[in-house]
Parts: sequence; C-alpha cells; structure tokens
Amino acid sequence: MRRLAIILPVLLLAGEASAISRYQTTSMSCARVQAAVSSDGAAILRYPAPDNPSLVLYDRYVRDRTFCSSSQRADLQSVPAADTRNCPVRKCVRASGAGRNR
Repeated sequence: MRRLAIILPVLLLAGEASAISRYQTTSMSCARVQAAVSSDGAAILRYPAPDNPSLVLYDRYVRDRTFCSSSQRADLQSVPAADTRNCPVRKCVRASGAGRNR
C-alpha cells in the first residue's frame, strides 16, 4: 500500500507533463495561435529564429498568470504567425526581485 502511495503521484505528474500541446506558429494565424493558448491554458509554441530560419525556437506560453509559478508573472511577448511577425502572447518570466538574497 505504501508503494502505491509513492508511485501514484509520480504517474499523475508524468501524465500532466506530457499533456501540453505543441504548435508551429508560422503555420497558424495570430488569432488561431492566441485561441490555442487561451483554450489550452498553456502551450509550447515553436517558430524559426528571426536571424537563422533553420534554427527552431520554442517556449511555453500561457493564457494568464495562473499558469505561472508564484515567483513568476505573465509578460506580454510576441511570436511570428502566418499573418504577422508580432503576434502577442503571454510567457511566464521571473518576477523582479523574486528569489534575490536580501
């Protein structure tokens, strides 16, 4: 029984970690990118690097701050989309002053 109590939470966390959706932003309109992040809550967005299109960049973008850790905030960033080079989306970033030694 104790073994099950240890294994079950690990399996649940592993399932949640693999459940995040991934999108190629340059094959979607900006409205569709924003709708995907909004409906999923959090998603991995992939796109070519501006200075080297053969290099693929990616990061986790979120609907709002509730998808960030307590030491982060959701900042407005932009990613390229099929119809614009600057599609606004939110990304969790370290809140200023968070984790600093006093």
